[in-house]
Amino acid sequence: MRHVFIINPNAGKGKAIGSIHPVIQKYCTEHRLDWDVYIPDSPTGAREFIRAEAEKAGDNPIRFYACGGDGTLYEAVNAAYPFKNAEVGVIPLGSGNDFIRLFGTAEQFRDIDAQVNGTAVALDLVKCDKGQVAINQSSMGFDGEVCAKKEEFKNLLPVMRGNTAYTASVAYCFFHKMKNEFTIQIDDGEPVKKNVIFCVAASSRWYGGGFKAAPFALPNDGYLDFVIVEKNMPRVKLLPLINMYKNGEHAKLADRGILTYIRGKKIKIHSDKQAAINCDGEYMYVNDVTFEVMEKGIKFIVPKTSSYFHDVEMGKINGEIPVEIQKYCSKL
Repeated sequence: MRHVFIINPNAGKGKAIGSIHPVIQKYCTEHRLDWDVYIPDSPTGAREFIRAEAEKAGDNPIRFYACGGDGTLYEAVNAAYPFKNAEVGVIPLGSGNDFIRLFGTAEQFRDIDAQVNGTAVALDLVKCDKGQVAINQSSMGFDGEVCAKKEEFKNLLPVMRGNTAYTASVAYCFFHKMKNEFTIQIDDGEPVKKNVIFCVAASSRWYGGGFKAAPFALPNDGYLDFVIVEKNMPRVKLLPLINMYKNGEHAKLADRGILTYIRGKKIKIHSDKQAAINCDGEYMYVNDVTFEVMEKGIKFIVPKTSSYFHDVEMGKINGEIPVEIQKYCSKL
């Protein structure tokens, strides 16, 4: 098997190459692996390289390790997913690293031996009809606006990175981007017009630097978890609920008519006014979008030291939505 490490030169405040490259080189040389390191010269520079390497490998398995943050993983996934011989892993060097939380610790994922000898599991993807996929979560509304504003903050104030930029963006958008009128359709249900803050289509659980938006989502169950938060109260009353959202306790609000938590295959969203969508941190402005599950769309490497498979077997990780939430969220 060939092992290719994609190192984001901007990860770890620019120190990623100096810290991880010698470790990769030493391990791969000592173990006589077929390996390579690629350092992109632009934010999207890895895509063409990954596609070329996957094609060159033919039917032989090839692993791509995204050495960086969630953005580096996004690029690797979007390049590799069409190739059945490609597997994608993460060596976390960024500030968020939200996707790996379900599968293990950052230390486990930074262990090169654990990665090389890890197990690839087939995971679902969130397919966006705008030409990209997300391995974690996609959304429209407030969350997309937060992603857009976060990048603006990072560009204007270089000291604002990672979670700091995200928190500042949340604060800004809380006062300026809280109301959207969306027409929403889940699967073959009837389209419903609602005043909402945002809609999330989640394959996994965390995003935005630790916000547990979809606390029951499983990335390999063939479904997406849709979280729809309505705007039906003043901002001052919503403010105390942000911490509940971060901790994944917001589903309790279903009985108050604030939130719908429902599982399905596809969600269509229309807005008369252009609104921001977010696909694993990448954003754009649209009027219409469809997010749909792509079952077993990518092979993801789980480090050999992870307890993920054991935790799933023992029921510690499961996707059961509590009955008291289901009864309030059985339909849109």
